[in-house]
Amino acid sequence: MNREKDLFMQRALELAQLGMGSVSPNPIVGCVIVHDNKIIGEGYHQIYGGPHAEVNAINSVQDPELLAESTVYVTLEPCAHWGKTPPCVNLLVEKKVKKVIIASTDSNPLVGGKGIEILKNAGIEVEVGLMDQESRWLNRRFFTQIEKSRPYVILKWAQTQDGFVAKADYSSKWISTAPSRQLVHKWRTEEDAILVGKNTAVFDNPSLTARDWKGRNPLRIVLDSRLELSEKLNLFDGNVPTLCLNTLKSDQKDGVEWVKMNKEFGPKEILDELHHRKVQSLIVEGGTYVLNQFIQAGLWDEARIFSSLNKFGSGISAPVLNQNPLETIAIGEDRLDYYYHG
Repeated sequence: MNREKDLFMQRALELAQLGMGSVSPNPIVGCVIVHDNKIIGEGYHQIYGGPHAEVNAINSVQDPELLAESTVYVTLEPCAHWGKTPPCVNLLVEKKVKKVIIASTDSNPLVGGKGIEILKNAGIEVEVGLMDQESRWLNRRFFTQIEKSRPYVILKWAQTQDGFVAKADYSSKWISTAPSRQLVHKWRTEEDAILVGKNTAVFDNPSLTARDWKGRNPLRIVLDSRLELSEKLNLFDGNVPTLCLNTLKSDQKDGVEWVKMNKEFGPKEILDELHHRKVQSLIVEGGTYVLNQFIQAGLWDEARIFSSLNKFGSGISAPVLNQNPLETIAIGEDRLDYYYHG
């Protein structure tokens, strides 16, 4: 029976993954409804402001009378507060489901055990902790936002085989191969925001969009303390909302917002500003100086590093993480190393 329960929760986790990049700042959640060891309904949180996973799963059940004898598997504690939608826990109580199996409790103070308490008070059997580790990993962006009061930070860069991110004149196109670049565009659809420093904006003139993958574009962020960047750069084309963090002015024009920061702002102040804006996750794409600032401050959660077969011989050195990767995969001719912090 335990293996069957694991399989049902695994299915709920797979469903939750489908909401990636569409529901922030809410968590991604999946739900499976089981009667007599068969799935009779399933759903996931599809879009921010839309019905939650439990609602979609219940609505997919063809014979609602079976709910009173069914077990509901859900990856996160059902919400017990009004937000964009009514509390999911109320619907489960209303339908008189027999049992609810929850992977992880919700760290949000608005929920934090209240959903479980309401279910138990209604006479519904509750089990908590099945595949909790897997569930928390899946929702690591949400839990970081709630528990650390900052976005989940992903560092990303491409380096040559001999450890350089650019030549001495800052030119770097292209270190990685086309499959790697396409994967990066997929990642952009999954995260809320993407950040580069002034030098990267000048020398690469990036668009920081998801041109090669279907999905939303992240919020673009560029660091330009003294407002030295040309507004003719791609980052200021107005096609995607963009923040320019600086020390001189606050203003808005044509999809670009200039945000005046404290004189000596760094990673902590950047993350505080983004947390205030309910940004749940951030990709830091460079350059080396900016990446090293986040590394030295210890304000990163994950690093994804592409290493190509190219060699520059000299140039701008890549950042160095003094730890071993936890996972390494091949992307075409490139090597992709994943690092996790803490």
